[in-house]
Amino acid sequence: MFQRLFGRERRANRAITEALYARIVAAARQTVFYSDWNVPDTPLGRFELLSLHMFMLQHRLHGEKGVVAEVAQVLIDEFFLDVEHSLRELGISDVGVPKRMKNLAKMYYGRTAAYAEALENDDAEALAAALRRNVRPDVQEWPEASQLASYAMQCSHELAAQPSDAICAGELRFPDAAA
Repeated sequence: MFQRLFGRERRANRAITEALYARIVAAARQTVFYSDWNVPDTPLGRFELLSLHMFMLQHRLHGEKGVVAEVAQVLIDEFFLDVEHSLRELGISDVGVPKRMKNLAKMYYGRTAAYAEALENDDAEALAAALRRNVRPDVQEWPEASQLASYAMQCSHELAAQPSDAICAGELRFPDAAA
């Protein structure tokens, strides 16, 4: 028990969590999203893409048991810790952070419901519409939403093909959005 909590296994688990989360962040920060697909390169725009990629992995791991479920929970915890840290870096006060975190959590979980329904129905148009509402609510038209939806559909298929054991070992691949 103590070995698991304080020993090598805990350090190994932390390294795996950090490796997986780093891959999620790297996928969300692909330049093409911001330069070619007109995702706003703002804290909120980056939150949207990070949320999308976190959702994609959570969707892949949903329903799994044991270690896989633990990894999914640890990653979602890491995501929200990162979001909280980002708010503090933006200068949000200790008093304002909980309110903003509550709003961002609502945003995340609201999006996941719409994205999951579209993916489960293999409906790229519904996914594009949800992405348009969430990523670019400031514009009437956002033609690049269909590109982002196609990318997300590709992510879903590629993540489904990756074995759970490999993901739990820290191996995770997202497609290249520019390809």
